[in-house]
Amino acid sequence: MEPFTIFAILAAVSGGASARASYVSGRVQEDELKRQAEQEKVAAQSRELQRRQELNRALAANVVSQGQMGIAGEGTPASIALASAQQAGISEGALSLTEKLRQAQLRRQGSNAAQMGKLQAASTLLQTGATIAGGYQDYKATQIPTGTGTT
Repeated sequence: MEPFTIFAILAAVSGGASARASYVSGRVQEDELKRQAEQEKVAAQSRELQRRQELNRALAANVVSQGQMGIAGEGTPASIALASAQQAGISEGALSLTEKLRQAQLRRQGSNAAQMGKLQAASTLLQTGATIAGGYQDYKATQIPTGTGTT
């Protein structure tokens, strides 16, 4: 087997292995970021449930307190409670939106990581091809032409 053939085979195998590693690395990173996004979603749901429970406890405590003071559930105390509940709802909406944006960002980062892995793999394969082509040109330049010539 000619030395160039051995070089070309080794370069192709090395380049293929390197390209595969880049691709797999991108996919692993994508999977990790997707997992983080899912964990963030579960944590956000848990935090939202906890905030709602605290709000319900506070509202219930207000109702009990007003009842003990003989204040009816009408008029100013009721409107204050309604305004508080509305403000809490607005706050909940903003927090929910922020958490959804964070999850979407993690998913986008995962997709970008997978894309980068593919691009790095393609780049490695192109570099390997260029190296083999350059090696072939060098090999051909060092070969002595064989043939029968007339002198």
